[in-house]
Amino acid sequence: MNHRTMKRILIIGCPGAGKSTFARKLAAKTGLPLHYLDMIWHKPDRTTVTHDEFDTRLSEILNTESWIIDGNYIRTLPIRLQKADTVFLFDLPSDLCIDGAVSRLGRPREDMPWTDLVLDEEFRQWILNFSSDQLPVINLLLDNFRGNVIKFTSRTQADEYAI
Repeated sequence: MNHRTMKRILIIGCPGAGKSTFARKLAAKTGLPLHYLDMIWHKPDRTTVTHDEFDTRLSEILNTESWIIDGNYIRTLPIRLQKADTVFLFDLPSDLCIDGAVSRLGRPREDMPWTDLVLDEEFRQWILNFSSDQLPVINLLLDNFRGNVIKFTSRTQADEYAI
């Protein structure tokens, strides 16, 4: 699919896989506005907004003409899939995702409102369980998606696509 025909793009997959890095490259290439769901959900003090607040902000984005949305948030994935024309799914091995999450420790990120200094055990376990807990649900939802799905199983594939 030509990137010029993509107007409403979802980027989903395991934390640490490289979604946000790819999203920034794709936004630069396409000129589409980029939205990080983590920045909508999380507050700088590490608390979260309410589901209603999150859903309102998400709805505002979804009702615009074009966007790139980075983040999983399976609870809202069905409604995002109804509006999207393209999905990029990052399906990388867990150990690479752990390495990715560790590599960004201590570095400020535009996709999170704080800087993590350690990889806490709960988040590490979330990454390790992603392929068994989250991926099957994502794949079921994608079975009914009418748009284009582009699946990356390596960072190299994503990098080559983003060139």
